[in-house]
Amino acid sequence: MTDTLRRPSPLLQLTLLRIREYTREPEALFWIFAFPILMALALGIAFRSPSNPPIRVGIAASAGLDTVRARLERVAGFEVREIEAARVDAALRDGEVHLMIVGAEPPVYRYDPTRAESRLARVAVDDALQRADGRADRWTAEDQQVATPGSRYIDWLVPGLLGMNIMSTSLWGIAFSIVTTRTRKLLKRLVATPMRRRDFLLSQLLGRLVFLAFEVALLLGFAWVVFDVRIRGAIVLVAGLSLLGAFSSAGLALLVAARAKTVEGVSGLLNLVMLPMWILSGVFFSTANFPDAMQPFIKALPLTALNDALRAVILEGAPAGALALDTGILAAWTVVTFGLALRWFRWL
Repeated sequence: MTDTLRRPSPLLQLTLLRIREYTREPEALFWIFAFPILMALALGIAFRSPSNPPIRVGIAASAGLDTVRARLERVAGFEVREIEAARVDAALRDGEVHLMIVGAEPPVYRYDPTRAESRLARVAVDDALQRADGRADRWTAEDQQVATPGSRYIDWLVPGLLGMNIMSTSLWGIAFSIVTTRTRKLLKRLVATPMRRRDFLLSQLLGRLVFLAFEVALLLGFAWVVFDVRIRGAIVLVAGLSLLGAFSSAGLALLVAARAKTVEGVSGLLNLVMLPMWILSGVFFSTANFPDAMQPFIKALPLTALNDALRAVILEGAPAGALALDTGILAAWTVVTFGLALRWFRWL
């Protein structure tokens, strides 16, 4: 009786084992903590939103465009650059300029109509040149300029990176750990011990949750200090959504690893699960870019629900009641994937 009472909990020992595995793998810690910060830093700098950014107009190096250049330089809001004739298309392609002017009397505009900034530049440049040439407007519109909080790209990006990191590290960490244990025949030995099978699966989840608070706080803290990204909603809602996102990701990880026998096999399955969500779930760009016919499928993805809910809280300060649909989707994924994983899991 005394020996039974003194026997350490299998769940506790397995959880501690999983934590030690994480801390002894520098590459795992890099992907959990450093990678999302580096992504936020790189994309935040590349797509920073300066106030009133100028419209970059290229002027082909031609003697006939001096007058056009002089007119544009007298108007605020334009940045005029002289581009060599051989680099006209390259300057447009690489985003060095939004619009090229390659001819005069009348001006000849060269631009890519598939780019919204180029279409806007065409309208603005033409308006400026028409005014400079004496066009008189019948009326002048009144401008009401606003700066919506959270409208910068980095504000929109950080919740997506947070959701991506929660799901990716859970999937890779848990699924790889289970398959590695299976391939080394360690799972077979563990089953022969007094350990209950559910303890092993729960330890995978608990080991993952230990690092969750640190990675969420680190990314959001970095975004606040470096880019002034503010959380407009309740911190407790962000924490709850992160926890629910980790649960749904853990369920997917267990399901992916339920039958996989090799590291190569589980790698393919993980890529099959994650890559579509990285593209479709609004991590780096809005889901509105996809056709309406795809929207129901996209909205049903767990990463889409997590990203939408995190953005609603962080950017808009949404209350818990406004998150019912997204939290319901995450909860459904958690229940279904855990249930299927427990039913199909191969121990030997």
